[in-house]
Amino acid sequence: MAEKRKLFEDVGASSAPVVPKGGLIDGRKGARRGIRAWLVSIFLLVAVMIAVGGLTRLTDSGLSITEWRPVTGAIPPLSEADWAVEFEKYQSSAEFQLVNSQMSLEEFKSIFWWEWGHRQLGRVIGLVWAVGFLGFAAARAIPAGWTGRLLGLGALGGLQGAIGWWMVSSGLVGENVDVESYRLATHLGLAFVILGLTAWYVFLLGRSETDLMQARRVGERKLVGLSTGLMHFAFLQILLGALVAGIDAGRGFPTWPDMNGQFFPADAFYVPGGGGLWHAFFENPGLVQFMHRMAGYLVFAFGVVVWLRGRQSAHAATRTAFHALMAMLVAQVVLGIVTVLTAAHMHVAITHQIGAVILWVLILRARHLAMYPVAGSIREGTA
Repeated sequence: MAEKRKLFEDVGASSAPVVPKGGLIDGRKGARRGIRAWLVSIFLLVAVMIAVGGLTRLTDSGLSITEWRPVTGAIPPLSEADWAVEFEKYQSSAEFQLVNSQMSLEEFKSIFWWEWGHRQLGRVIGLVWAVGFLGFAAARAIPAGWTGRLLGLGALGGLQGAIGWWMVSSGLVGENVDVESYRLATHLGLAFVILGLTAWYVFLLGRSETDLMQARRVGERKLVGLSTGLMHFAFLQILLGALVAGIDAGRGFPTWPDMNGQFFPADAFYVPGGGGLWHAFFENPGLVQFMHRMAGYLVFAFGVVVWLRGRQSAHAATRTAFHALMAMLVAQVVLGIVTVLTAAHMHVAITHQIGAVILWVLILRARHLAMYPVAGSIREGTA
């Protein structure tokens, strides 16, 4: 016969506490914090890579190295004889013969170091990715479902290196003195894809899978849709900016809001090197800059619409993210106008490119918080 319990006896006093079993949602958690720190380092390196790439372009240094040697190219010239060999290779290019025929060896060294640094930074990024991925994989510390994502980042990095040479090689054939603008746009576009994916993964790894799943249930779908549209629109504007840089279109019309006294540039469909009408959309400086300007206005207008919706979010963190996005969007428009008025002065132009990186990340952050809101506290006024 079971022993009777006393009236006020603690029913659970003699029973072992029940510990909830985790893992039903999180799966193998892995070293989320460590992988996040590793991805942050890759993100920062890629951001610096974009800035260095922009400076390489602005200093006309991109064609100074005429060969693609992924491994042996890491060693720069170490003697005057080595420098003479590199300079001789450059002297056979159309850029030297048609533009820089008076360049001295010392002047060549300055542009060589820009391009070498750009390529060397790419090697460093690849090495950081490989060491990190192999290390986490060997330790079996990669969270469930993340191996493919992290491996994909490495594959995109390798593809970016190949596209980089595909771009450079276009400026080393025939009488070309610049790389093909659409190849430059492809190269820069992929850099922003890699940067965006890395940032998104950093955002995801900052919270547990359980937290993300619960947050997604209260996600703001309309706001996610709007911010997704803004993300795509901003990416298109980045590609147009690359086309502007590729043909130095930012230096031809240093007036605003008109373009040398006209709304639509004269001879907009003239193709300098000949070719079909569609070539003008890639090669005519006036038309390319006009498209970049008009797209900038549209991105700004749509950004205001997205911000007005974002500021109505029920979540304080989401509202703050959209306020930051809007502030940077205004700053980027101002930087764009100053870049035009200064005929793409180097310091202003590179600041404008860095601004694009910051704006891109802020758009992604706002989109992430719209998709995975952070629950606030009514007591603390952060709901």
